[in-house]
Amino acid sequence: MDRTIDSGADRSRHAGPIVVVAALDEAERIAATLGALRRALPGARIFLADDGSTDATAELARGAGATVVSAGRVIGKGAAVTMALSQAGPAIGSDDTVLLCDGDLGESAGLLAALVDEVRAGRTDLAVAVFRTSVGGGFGLARGFARWAIARRCGLDTRAPISGQRALSARALAAVLPLADGFGMEIGITIDAVRAGCRVEEVELDLVHRASHRTPAGFAHRARQLIDFARVYLRRR
Repeated sequence: MDRTIDSGADRSRHAGPIVVVAALDEAERIAATLGALRRALPGARIFLADDGSTDATAELARGAGATVVSAGRVIGKGAAVTMALSQAGPAIGSDDTVLLCDGDLGESAGLLAALVDEVRAGRTDLAVAVFRTSVGGGFGLARGFARWAIARRCGLDTRAPISGQRALSARALAAVLPLADGFGMEIGITIDAVRAGCRVEEVELDLVHRASHRTPAGFAHRARQLIDFARVYLRRR
C-alpha cells in the first residue's frame, strides 16, 4: 500500500515513541535533526546510535537530550542501531511504536511523525518514508538491486527499498531483530517483516538529506552498500 501524507499536518498530538537516530560524523545536522524530532514528537525517548563518529556528533546529541549509544568505533549501521535498540529495549512496551531514522535529515525530520501516525492508527506494522524529491548522484544500481532482492525474497514491490526512515510496531520490531549488518539493515527489515506476516506501507514525505554524489567517495559508499545488500540477499534464501 502506498500513501501520500500532507506534510503540513499538525503532529503535536504525538507523544512517547522510542526514536533511534543512526549517525556517523553528522555534527553539521544532528542538532537540527534531534530538535525537529523533539518538537514533532513531544515526550519521545530518543537514542543516538553513534557508529564511531570522530567529530562532535555524540557531544551535540547529548546536549540535545539524546541518550548516546556507541561502541567507540565503527561497527556498521545495522550493528550500531541494534545496540541502541538493545539499550532501549526495557523501555519498549507491547503497544509502543519505534521510529528509526538517519541523522542527516535536519529540520525535515519532524515530518517523520506521519510514519508514527500510520503505525499507531493500526494501518500498518511497518511504515517506510519515500522521499518525495529524490536527491542523489548515483546511477541507481544499489537501489535497483535492493528492490530486486526484496521482491525475490518476499514478493514485495517497493519504491524506497533502502530508506532509513521507518516506524515499526513492537510486533514488527521483534520480527526483525537483530538487524542485518551494515547497510543491509533496511532491506533486511523489510524482508523479515513481510516474512513474519507484517503489513508494510510506504509513505511519501517532503524529506531532505545529505546525499552522496558522483565522486570517488560517493562511488565507494555505494559499492559498500551493494556488498551489504548482496549479503542480506544470500543469507535470506
